[in-house]
Amino acid sequence: MTLEAPPNGWNAKGETRKVGVEIEFAGLPPRDTALIVCELFGGELNVVSPHRLLVEGTRWGEFGIELDTQYAHPDRALLEEHHELDSEWSRQHHQHRLEFHRKTRELIGDMVTGLVPTEIVCPPVPWNELDELDTLFEALRTHGAKGTDASLLYGFGLHLNPEVEREDVDYLLSMLRAYLLLASWLRSEIKVDITREVLPHANPFPKEYALKVLNRQYTPDIDTLIDDYLTYNPTRNRELDLLPLFAYLRPDHPHKLLHGELTQPRPTFHYRLPNAQLSEPHWGGVTEWNRWVAVERLAASKETLAARCDHYIAQHNRPLITRLASRAKRWWGERF
Repeated sequence: MTLEAPPNGWNAKGETRKVGVEIEFAGLPPRDTALIVCELFGGELNVVSPHRLLVEGTRWGEFGIELDTQYAHPDRALLEEHHELDSEWSRQHHQHRLEFHRKTRELIGDMVTGLVPTEIVCPPVPWNELDELDTLFEALRTHGAKGTDASLLYGFGLHLNPEVEREDVDYLLSMLRAYLLLASWLRSEIKVDITREVLPHANPFPKEYALKVLNRQYTPDIDTLIDDYLTYNPTRNRELDLLPLFAYLRPDHPHKLLHGELTQPRPTFHYRLPNAQLSEPHWGGVTEWNRWVAVERLAASKETLAARCDHYIAQHNRPLITRLASRAKRWWGERF
């Protein structure tokens, strides 16, 4: 598949924009997965714990591979406890606790391997090199990794973290509007798995929030944009999660969601909607990136974006009976 270029491939510093990629799957434990990464991209294997590994020193940086459950990994707070001033007996007691804790977490990881997904967190990759990263998806497929559609129990996803072009409110508002307008189309193109629809990890935005943002009378500054987002979306589980971006832009903001352990501040959009379609030949990050580019193109076309915002608002301001009749007509046409 040909990799499509975004309207602007450069960030505010004039550097090629990068994209982080995360994928969940079953069928391969973390160590086997890490060895595949090493074989493809070089680097050195660092075993942090039995079910959490790093591949360091690749051309793009560090890959993280782990079982996607906190209970399979040692508790960092416990590991970082200090006992320099304690008695010898206390230090030995703490050491025994640590050993028991590590062994217990390792056993839990062994037991849930195959039930919870393995996750790969790739380093940021220049957008124009995403096709090279897709060799990883081909290798996972070849080695038996199973994606979303392999089981009704597999609500696995692929996440993209495209670096923002700029940090000004006009750009961010245009991107948010474009996404809201294309969200239904993206769900249709992706054919979001029914398990992922039921699970809360990539929920759509509330209609009242979409109506607020798509109204062209809405002209917030950056702080108002962030506050409104948090008011209408007090959750990480949105198909386009803006918490990491807002945590990066406003590190002193008091909202607890911007300071949670799972919210990592970074100048990216956190796009959570795609399935992990490893059963499909030639599927990979390029497929989902090309769909994402449609959002960027709409955001960059000011006249088209404005017209579509106006059309969306006009459609939802029609009388209820008219909207219901239009939906029924559309459903009938699609069915027959």
